[in-house]
Amino acid sequence: MNNSQHPEFRIGNGYDIHKLVKGRNLIIGGVLLKHPNDLGLEGHSDADVLSHSIMDSLLGALSLGDIGKYFPPTDKKWENANSLLLLSKVIDLVRQKGWEINNIDSVIIAESPKLSPHIELIKENISKSLNVKSELIGIKATTNERLGPEGREEGISCHSVALLKRIK
Repeated sequence: MNNSQHPEFRIGNGYDIHKLVKGRNLIIGGVLLKHPNDLGLEGHSDADVLSHSIMDSLLGALSLGDIGKYFPPTDKKWENANSLLLLSKVIDLVRQKGWEINNIDSVIIAESPKLSPHIELIKENISKSLNVKSELIGIKATTNERLGPEGREEGISCHSVALLKRIK
């Protein structure tokens, strides 16, 4: 099969959720946030749900598995790892496979803290880690109207979609 018989675009979705606990930092999109109840996200790495969700959407678009395959929680090497660094490793893999980001869209679900004042900085961090223009990155935040684990402030989740375009 030649390239003309292969798709020029691939789409992938990603999802992540982490539990809110005492004694952990709350990092989303590489930004250290202050939760009103002094809660942070539990996880093997820094538990950045946005970065994790985007990584899974990128990997999923190319049928490359999920982040657990590349950064397993059983490997001490990734303990407390900066998820923006992990994200840069994933985009390197995507580019090695001959693909580039067309755009990414994400929605973070959290009752608190309010994320809207931080969205531009979060977008800047994500775009720098991916080495793409920030206008290719859509990030939104919403509450769950006090429903479910996010609504009860048991955790924070994120959904992402990535559209990739062939470059090779």
